[in-house]
Amino acid sequence: MKGEKPASGLAAPFKISLPAVSQHLSVLKEAHLVSERRVGRQRIYQLHPRPLKEVFEWVEFFEQFWLEKLDALGEYLRNTHGNHKS
Repeated sequence: MKGEKPASGLAAPFKISLPAVSQHLSVLKEAHLVSERRVGRQRIYQLHPRPLKEVFEWVEFFEQFWLEKLDALGEYLRNTHGNHKS
């Protein structure tokens, strides 16, 4: 059961109901970010983080792009409008 947890174990640290956690897990399952298996009446979940890593890498690339663009915009505004507040 390494890396796997029941829904109740996942819900424990949060101040939300077990049904709310189950709804979140359902969405994550549809997105293939978690898988579910049954052990008796209990559902055991396992995280599949690879798609999240791909999103992180994509966002990280564009973060640098936008930081450079926003820095350039800030410099342009300082040069054209001075450093005073409206």
